[in-house]
Amino acid sequence: MKLTGKTALVTGAGTGIGQGIAVELARRGAQVAVHYNRSADGALETKRRIEEAGASCMLVQADVAHKPDIDRMVRETVDRFGTVDILINNAAMQLNYDLFEYDEEQFDRMMAVNLKGYWQCIQAVVPCMKARGQGRIVNISSVHGKRPTDFDPVYAMTKGGIRMLGRESAIELGRYGITVNTVEPGAVDVGKRSSMRSAPPPPANVAKPKSRPRDIRRKFPLGRVGLPGDVAHLVCHIVSDESEFLNGAAIIESAFNFGNR
Repeated sequence: MKLTGKTALVTGAGTGIGQGIAVELARRGAQVAVHYNRSADGALETKRRIEEAGASCMLVQADVAHKPDIDRMVRETVDRFGTVDILINNAAMQLNYDLFEYDEEQFDRMMAVNLKGYWQCIQAVVPCMKARGQGRIVNISSVHGKRPTDFDPVYAMTKGGIRMLGRESAIELGRYGITVNTVEPGAVDVGKRSSMRSAPPPPANVAKPKSRPRDIRRKFPLGRVGLPGDVAHLVCHIVSDESEFLNGAAIIESAFNFGNR
């Protein structure tokens, strides 16, 4: 699954899953445009790791909620690398608010980043891909595109929209040699997210429950949660030549035991 000679644009590549994907694409030979919005330090770390792997990369800052920023991001990538062969839509936000804690501004921002941003990034790169008669687009979504979150309904709404965006785009773009697929990770250890609220610690006089191996195995049959590298390996397979006939798929990559849900 070598990607030598390919140019990849990875949104939200300054942290977590996006960072893992950007680095793994570079390790397999792709030159990578590392997008970030506010995670400048993280983007620099991604760049360092990519260059350590001997690959070429560039940093590009943009707010994917705004189309002019997206257009500039793609234009700068093309100016540097000549084209965009691979788009990884990953930049997203998660507030962990209940349904009625959201106000209109927060709702609109969530939709603009998590869903409209994906749609407009696809629109921006498609001309390059059409010109070459091929392209790979992967939308990073979540198992919560199908399974309720119980902690952030608006986030789940955006993820459900991404699933259908992928399917509709796959139908429309397949005739141009462009495939569109969706990856829906479950629990992935990405470190602390500044935009997520943490649960308050238990009172000092309350003992923390002890996890038993069988409890972990019941919830996570593989014995652990995912890592960014796990998602990255799947993405690299999807964008490789070996997956040229994979189109419109929504692949759940999860260690969860879903039971009957």
